[in-house]
Amino acid sequence: MSVQSKIRRNTVPQIAARKGGEPIVSLTSYHAHTAAIVDKYADFILVGDSLGMVMHGMESTVGVPLELMIMHGKAVVRGTQKALIVVDMPFGTYEESPSVAFRNAAKIMKETGCGAVKLEGGARMAETIRFLTERGIPVMAHIGLTPQSSHVMGGFKTQGRDEDSWPLHEADAKAVAEAGAFAVVLEGMVEPLAAKITKQIDIPTIGIGASADCDGQILVLEDMLGLNEWTPKFVKVYGNLGPAIEQAVSDYADEVKNRTFPGPEQVYR
Repeated sequence: MSVQSKIRRNTVPQIAARKGGEPIVSLTSYHAHTAAIVDKYADFILVGDSLGMVMHGMESTVGVPLELMIMHGKAVVRGTQKALIVVDMPFGTYEESPSVAFRNAAKIMKETGCGAVKLEGGARMAETIRFLTERGIPVMAHIGLTPQSSHVMGGFKTQGRDEDSWPLHEADAKAVAEAGAFAVVLEGMVEPLAAKITKQIDIPTIGIGASADCDGQILVLEDMLGLNEWTPKFVKVYGNLGPAIEQAVSDYADEVKNRTFPGPEQVYR
């Protein structure tokens, strides 16, 4: 009798231990079927609040509610077996106080079954990160270009172009690492700064529009598949699914209009 070994999910300690080792592969996913595909290749999957823009047509991530993150988080967990699942904490669910952050992070983890949460902010969020991690909630940090703060930043602007600002970003990275974050996303950050931060801190850095020298990389799945009309300049598009889907829909519509759509006897024979 053959015995099938159970697939074990990647854990937070396993991801943290990859610092300076084999690069960490990550993508976003928001639904079970794409998550099942990504799961074969990704070390962790991020259920990002970018789903507000990518899936729900919002202008920014600011309007994403907690319930929406939980719904999509559940779907991704159900569709996967191997990858560590990290769920974004949406705007307004963690900034008020560490205790509010804990309540919402605990809700996310209990209801989705995810393995960690992610929140934006550097030194200003260090106290909250420490509060969460000391109470059993693993936290991935996010510094540099933080989309939830885009209104304050004046839009989606590359960070670190002015070298005088580097010490602030370096201080943010050190603060979240010392507070207990197991990894940190560096977004929209000039390459030399991201590479420097990667060498300075003891936790893995995950780049998105940063440096190839980061310990790992992440992209929004729909961006790299060519599903969005607008794609950030730093994204390499690995597929061209948008036009392919449009062509398929066009072909289907033509067959319906021309009454050439195949009947059951043709499809199921």
